[in-house]
Amino acid sequence: MAENSFDIVCKIDRQELQNAIDLTRKELANRFDFKGAKATVEIEGDNLVLEASDQMRMKQLIEIVQSKAARRNLSLKALPFGDFETNVSGLVKCRAAIQAGLNQEQCKEIVRMIKDSKQKVQVRIQGDSVRVTGKSKDDLQAIQKLIRDADLPYHTAFDNYR
Repeated sequence: MAENSFDIVCKIDRQELQNAIDLTRKELANRFDFKGAKATVEIEGDNLVLEASDQMRMKQLIEIVQSKAARRNLSLKALPFGDFETNVSGLVKCRAAIQAGLNQEQCKEIVRMIKDSKQKVQVRIQGDSVRVTGKSKDDLQAIQKLIRDADLPYHTAFDNYR
């Protein structure tokens, strides 16, 4: 009997994120409460950088970004927004790290959770992902359901299902 496997990863579709950012920019251009106010959204490497003229507009800007991302089926857990920073010119900045890959602590937590479930699968950490291997597809699907139902504080997705 052949071995079946899948990977538990944390990755976000960059093109869908870019589309959500473009939709946010269009809405900012059309909204009355943002007329004449400085509000920008940029992707800089692995960070999403938001700038607004005050904290109230920053909260509204974050809400717009989150709604556009949710409509594009992007997990909001993959975009953890940081604290607001005010610079000398009075602009409020906020950074959101675009989560790409699971760190070692998250991988260990997932492995522990799977081993505690007593399913007949093998689990191993491969860099920034977790590979789950088993003989039965039903066991693998049970593991996927376990991960989905766990409501982890970070984004998880399933990849390379074989």
